[in-house]
Amino acid sequence: MIKIVLADDHVILRQGLLKLLEEQPGFHVVGETGDGLQAVEMVDKLKPDILIVDMVIPGLNGLEVIRSVRRTNSHLKIIVLSMHANEAYVVESLRYGASAYLLKESSSQELIRAINDVLAGKRYLSKDLPLLEAYVKLVGTPVVDSYDLLTERERQVLQLVAEGHTNIEIAQRLSIGARTVETHRANMQHKLGLKNQNEVVRYVMQRGLLK
Repeated sequence: MIKIVLADDHVILRQGLLKLLEEQPGFHVVGETGDGLQAVEMVDKLKPDILIVDMVIPGLNGLEVIRSVRRTNSHLKIIVLSMHANEAYVVESLRYGASAYLLKESSSQELIRAINDVLAGKRYLSKDLPLLEAYVKLVGTPVVDSYDLLTERERQVLQLVAEGHTNIEIAQRLSIGARTVETHRANMQHKLGLKNQNEVVRYVMQRGLLK
């Protein structure tokens, strides 16, 4: 039985995917969520074979979900299901460890094909995207980005700050102290050259990590 976790904050879409996948022989959805942080917790707890994740999701964006679960779940196959077709999203997803990138306009048959391909050890890109070989070449190209200087915790704080959460709320979400949040927030803003919350929000939106 292939175990699958769904992470997408569009409830209707997630319910549709759940129904589709449960109808496939040998597939079983063991968890679903609309929050990135919860998705990471589910993967660590449930140990699925497949994670299907949206790129832009509250709590922790899709790229950071991929980065986080990849560290402790090397066997996991990750499929990004996104409305964004631009090159940066695709390249970064593959660079962080995704095995497939599908657009949300893809057919249900294409999703099933992507799942079967990644389970067979292959990469898969939506048929509406350019050739896979071009993206794979870009994935191997080094990129200098101040975002890469952030620690995992600083990236988590970055998104939650951009979503408008207070330090106390962030501390509760991440199970750390409010003073620790302040430290991570200060370090994050210093590394990115951001002075206030407005600049944090603008930065995250420019990267396409916030709806």
